[in-house]
Amino acid sequence: MTDARILPDLQCSLICEDVRPEANGNIILIGVLNQIVVPQVPVMANKLACFNRWTAGVGEFNEVVKLLAPDQSTVVRENALAFSLENPGMIRTNVHLFQNVEFTAAGVYYVEVTVDDVLKLRYPLPLVMMPQDQNGGGSDANASEQN
Repeated sequence: MTDARILPDLQCSLICEDVRPEANGNIILIGVLNQIVVPQVPVMANKLACFNRWTAGVGEFNEVVKLLAPDQSTVVRENALAFSLENPGMIRTNVHLFQNVEFTAAGVYYVEVTVDDVLKLRYPLPLVMMPQDQNGGGSDANASEQN
């Protein structure tokens, strides 16, 4: 008897600067992003990685990750990946790499993760402008220590 097809659960989705495997098979996430802080726009991100972990499913699936502009309809980048899970106890980790991503405006971008055209998760990725230093430097060179 075979298991019926079961749509998997998305255990987590994280945007980071890079994903690397360790020698023991574990995965290292580098630079997990809560937001992207930039001095100006437009700006180019050399590399972004979307780390997705699936479980509790059975069958063959098509995962799509989209990066949406602040207008929530313009697709900045999109990547698809086919994967399978043989039984509900399996775990599958997928990594989508996006290279040379141009951000043309500050605002809240969105990451959408779908499997077989079913939206599993949609979360914000704010791109914010770095506050400009009014003094032209990073610290006050004229500050003195007071006792």
